[in-house]
Amino acid sequence: MLPEELIATQPAPQRDGSRLLILSKDDGGRNHCFFRDLLRFLRPRSLVVMNDTRVIPARLFASKPTGGRIEVFLVEKRSNPSAPLAQGAWQEDWQVLVRGLGRSPVGARLTFDGPSEGRLIAEVVERGERGVATLRFTGSGQGGLLAAAEALGEIPLPPYIESARKRAGIQPTGEDRVRYQTVFAKAPGAVAAPTAGLHFTEELLSAMVAGGHEVARITLHVGPGTFRPVAVRDPSQHHLDAERFEVSASTAAAVCQAQAEGRPIVAVGTTVVRTLETLARRGAIEACAGATDLLILPGDELRIVTDLITNFHLPKSSLLMLVSAFAGRERVLAAYRDAIERGYRFYSYGDAMFIRPGVIPS
Repeated sequence: MLPEELIATQPAPQRDGSRLLILSKDDGGRNHCFFRDLLRFLRPRSLVVMNDTRVIPARLFASKPTGGRIEVFLVEKRSNPSAPLAQGAWQEDWQVLVRGLGRSPVGARLTFDGPSEGRLIAEVVERGERGVATLRFTGSGQGGLLAAAEALGEIPLPPYIESARKRAGIQPTGEDRVRYQTVFAKAPGAVAAPTAGLHFTEELLSAMVAGGHEVARITLHVGPGTFRPVAVRDPSQHHLDAERFEVSASTAAAVCQAQAEGRPIVAVGTTVVRTLETLARRGAIEACAGATDLLILPGDELRIVTDLITNFHLPKSSLLMLVSAFAGRERVLAAYRDAIERGYRFYSYGDAMFIRPGVIPS
């Protein structure tokens, strides 16, 4: 049982000041340091692959025609309707999660809060189960809904962080807009951060390149399903929501070259693992865009990734099962017990683990 005080609800004072547990996937050997010490443990000429998705301010608040308040959580853009609009106006259809919609019918009109109140509206286009809906947003100005969300929305944090902060009476601040985002975030579309990347600083990235390592980037937009626990007895029956990804020609070429040269390929986070291993299972490492619902479980073989940087994950999660597939369930659980005994911080804002083959340097 994880002590509640080890669940990180705030980021570390400095990104690279988080603790780092080094784990050998071969013999279970361990070492302990800080994330800023990562370069000591990277194997020579590593290719370090990162996820450059950017978390969008996906939580919006609106009013129904009756005056009732609702919460709208953006999930994924569906389309741009083709109906002609006034100059400067735009429309976008989005899949969303809605709390408080009640019995509002298809066609109901919602008005959103914020500095531009009255300028952003939405119509209920379709209603599904468990709060899923499709809304048609209408607004004006450059950048569409993502630009409007930057002004009106809130960065979505993992539910357990929000609950813990609420219990402690901690009010939201603007800090999460910076700290629940990697320093290399570029492509907007995620509703949760690729948390293993939160520990990197610009200085550390520069030092990696100066030290002879190579950095490449993929994009996988993390969806809300990342927090859903595995609730079935047989984990192979768990369904992951598909998440959109993109791999550039330069990244595909870098991965192929590193493989050909026998160099380490370091995935920064489980999202990078799932993206690269999806390509491997499709038969070719090449530039492409698509979606993946790949579930990696203990016993599955990883075909590309040789080393993994990851945070400490929630129990019964698909993320922890992926890490166990990579390093072995017993070794991972032993490392988690060690981390608990040493007071490591857990989950999204917590400390990190670097798993690699071979004997761990002292």
